[in-house]
Amino acid sequence: MALVDTISQYWFKLQSNLFPFLEEQIGELTEKEQELVSTLELIRIERFATYSRPSPAREGYGRPPKERAAIARAFVAKAVYNMPTTRALLDRLASDRKLRRICGWENKGEIPSESTFSRAFAEFSESQLPAYVHQVLIKDKLSGIIIGHISRDATEIEVREKPEKETKAEAESNVDKPKQKKGRPKKGEEPVKAPTRLERQRTMTVEEMIADLPRQCDVGTKKNSKGFKVSWRGFKFHLDAADGKIPVSCILTSASTHDSQVALPLAAMTRQRIINLYDLMDSAYDAPIIREHSKALGHIPIIDINPRRDTKLKEELRAEERRFELLHFELPEDRRYNERTNVERVYARLKDEFGGRMIRVQGYAKVMTHLMFGILALTADQLMRLVTQPIT
Repeated sequence: MALVDTISQYWFKLQSNLFPFLEEQIGELTEKEQELVSTLELIRIERFATYSRPSPAREGYGRPPKERAAIARAFVAKAVYNMPTTRALLDRLASDRKLRRICGWENKGEIPSESTFSRAFAEFSESQLPAYVHQVLIKDKLSGIIIGHISRDATEIEVREKPEKETKAEAESNVDKPKQKKGRPKKGEEPVKAPTRLERQRTMTVEEMIADLPRQCDVGTKKNSKGFKVSWRGFKFHLDAADGKIPVSCILTSASTHDSQVALPLAAMTRQRIINLYDLMDSAYDAPIIREHSKALGHIPIIDINPRRDTKLKEELRAEERRFELLHFELPEDRRYNERTNVERVYARLKDEFGGRMIRVQGYAKVMTHLMFGILALTADQLMRLVTQPIT
């Protein structure tokens, strides 16, 4: 069954059954409350976050942990409502009876304390709960459907965290490299050249590639749209987005990590979840290994040529990609490349509407969890828009 048909049936059930039932119980739902209910029903995060059990060392001591399912739903609500802090979420839960009931608490006194929310968030970070729920959602809704384009890019993530000394991503990438002798090699002696990260990734599994990427907070630098260099402190978020502005795969790295070093892990993650035809990337991904890997997956890479590379190579690659277009497809390459703005629009929505600019947690795991709650809510919203706001 087509994705749109599946979502249409789901939307019909919400409108004809769930919304009327909820309105009888808690009152008329606003448009934002309907959006929250739709998101929660689509992702069903409570299936994966029921109760948190105490460790054996503390079992039998103190109060038992609160139910985590309602807290997980509340963190999704925080992303949907674009709330800046957990304190703001708790204040809204205390004053908004309908929101409280939607999340799973009948009375104000049942809402856990802020410290309990913090402990639950730490547990969700350790188990990577929102990332796993997002993976299940994508596989459930998009597996078996042929996706035209995957747009790949990265964006800066600023945090309130001080980078540690000597934690630059480039320094970490050199940890396993053999030490080279100083000076020029002797006559007849071949210089020892360690493999780059891209070369190493060709023989790695997805898990090994992700584990090899730097994760610590550091400083990143890039050129903005006007050609000026800008720097930020924090991380870099890498994303594959499908047609319809649907996030498919996400990886968080150190801010100084080059975009190209995450291309192969992202492609491998996406391949496990969906089937696509085109890989769209900007000039930061212009590397022969990335092109070869994309073709090995049966995809057609459309990558903007990096002007720093050889002019002859640029002409050859352009000619090869155009031959692919002429043989198999009707749309010109430039029009297909324009689809890459999908991923930029996903980043814009994540930062403006789903908490991507308001990160108050510290540490790789918690920052990733905060972002993935936003991605989870955004993905559900984009899936619902296939029906509620169809493309004309």
